[in-house]
Amino acid sequence: MKSLKYIILLLLCVSITACKVNYSFTGADTGNAETFQVNFFQNNADLVEPGLDIDFTNALQDLIQNQTSLNLVNSGGDLLYEGEITEYRIAPMTATADSRAAQNRLTISVNVRYFNALNEEKDFEQRFSFFYDFDANAQLAGGIKDEAFEVIFERLTQDIFNASLANW
Repeated sequence: MKSLKYIILLLLCVSITACKVNYSFTGADTGNAETFQVNFFQNNADLVEPGLDIDFTNALQDLIQNQTSLNLVNSGGDLLYEGEITEYRIAPMTATADSRAAQNRLTISVNVRYFNALNEEKDFEQRFSFFYDFDANAQLAGGIKDEAFEVIFERLTQDIFNASLANW
């Protein structure tokens, strides 16, 4: 009887590992895709922040690598992400009693084109945008800029991921 339990357990383990599971713990459905490619997101915003383009491109690559089992390739990916940064804007948000800005808002927007070589019905082009508010007396530099980029990139990349791979 004890050996029967081991045989059943062994068969169960083999059958589970033999099946290709296309879902991850993040809810991503990669279908039969094995690779992905993220082309460089050129900064076409009116106000150009040096390094923003490479930082965003890397953030999107990192998120997809961390949340799927897909392999990053430089060309010929089953899934392709490309686009451009279309907005980098700092604007006053709230005013003080003496009509000065109390908070500023950094807004970053990207236009994304997603191509699924294995299922063209999932292709799309969409604009994604998010913001970060900071004290008007502070300069958008150093730690404040790093935190702003981290918050904005986390939201933008997760929204792009959800639009392309999360089927909920």
